[in-house]
Amino acid sequence: MEKAEIGLIGLGVMGSNLALNIAENGHPIAVFNRTTSRTGTFFEAAGDLRKMIVPCTTLAELADAIKPPRPVIIMVQAGQPVDEQIAALREVLSAGDIIIDAGNANFRDTIRRFSELDGSGLTFIGMGVSGGEEGARHGPSIMVGGTEDSYKRVEKILIDISAKFEGEPCAAWLGTGGAGHFVKTIHNGIEYADMQMIAEIYGVLRDGLGMKPKEIGAVFAEWNKGRLNSYLIEITATVLAADDLDTGKPIVEMILDRAGQKGTGKWSVIEAQTLGVSATAIEAAVSARILSSLKDERLAAEKAYGTGGVSKFSGNRDKVLHDLELALFAGKIAAYAQGFAVMDAASKQFGWNLPMPTIAKIWRAGCIIRSQFLGTLADAFEKSGALANLLMAPAFIEMMKEAHPSLRRIVAQAAEAGLPTPALSSALAYFDSYRQGRGTSNLIQAQRDYFGAHGFERIDAPGAHHGPWAGGG
Repeated sequence: MEKAEIGLIGLGVMGSNLALNIAENGHPIAVFNRTTSRTGTFFEAAGDLRKMIVPCTTLAELADAIKPPRPVIIMVQAGQPVDEQIAALREVLSAGDIIIDAGNANFRDTIRRFSELDGSGLTFIGMGVSGGEEGARHGPSIMVGGTEDSYKRVEKILIDISAKFEGEPCAAWLGTGGAGHFVKTIHNGIEYADMQMIAEIYGVLRDGLGMKPKEIGAVFAEWNKGRLNSYLIEITATVLAADDLDTGKPIVEMILDRAGQKGTGKWSVIEAQTLGVSATAIEAAVSARILSSLKDERLAAEKAYGTGGVSKFSGNRDKVLHDLELALFAGKIAAYAQGFAVMDAASKQFGWNLPMPTIAKIWRAGCIIRSQFLGTLADAFEKSGALANLLMAPAFIEMMKEAHPSLRRIVAQAAEAGLPTPALSSALAYFDSYRQGRGTSNLIQAQRDYFGAHGFERIDAPGAHHGPWAGGG
């Protein structure tokens, strides 16, 4: 076989599937795994695609198997393992070769790695890949950060393996440095909020309306035919309809209510706060996962306090279901508005010039948050140009005017019923705060001036001013 066009290190679930995707799309690939037995197992299981795969037992063999300039994808655990792999590759690669970190890296680590490779002759790409196992195998959404020239050298491969939305590839160069990994981080933050709000609606349907999993699944399946059409709504309907093979009970009822996380949601919250951008729905979703991990404490608290007087939702069921659909839609809009606001701030901070319409477009297929909604979002950015906030796009103003009263009713009823809706409540508070021209922080400024002489601005005169209190601190 001719030499490979690209190499890949790390044959875990994502790496293996990405390698098969590359091979299936006609690009010869050399592969390496630290545990060499896994390389052999992967190669034997590749079937007809083996003719496109070069299994390698050493990094030197990997480098020799690829046509220069050599692009090599790293698919290993984020953090120190990536640094160790880069150090090892520096021993076998040559000037002009490209190291591509396609894991869930912290974008600040990506920026550091660019700096550390500066002057080495090697090129680096930080690449966000979304879509999970299925996406990696059949077409993920790909978010690339690095020099535009380095992207162009691997563009054909990335375009070929990416998901397609109505023929358009869901892969793009987004900016220099850590841009790709930052966008992937915010994608995951939005994903956290989306999933949490869906879970909160599920809780209302289960505990507020007394519905069984299959009934709830049917509701989500119906919603998936309309404005909420998305991958997450689709799989929610599917999992709620599934039965446990061991007990015959709905599988969702056999799953412990303790959610895990791998760090990207937390990173998105940290960066939002560092950039001074309010992302309360995302923050609430991350906090909800943290609270979910405290299973023993929650059981003890329930014993001490009871369930808080949980009661059923009142009113016409069809009306409540309609409100729940619109409430979820309004919460989704708020979460996306926050995520894109964070990306806008980072774009300015790091000089990336992130293309917001393009980001929305490459999320329309392949990734976990893919949805019909993203087409509307892309159109909004293209029509409105630079938006301070998605909530100010004309199309979204109209949608929120229709949906926010339902969000308000659901949050209020949930509070009355004792049902937690942290992300939906945060989304509502964010919306109400954002549209309030005269807020209440004037009192906070007065307090700060009183105890710390921090000063404040007046509504009738420029400059810094102090109040009529003396020595209040």
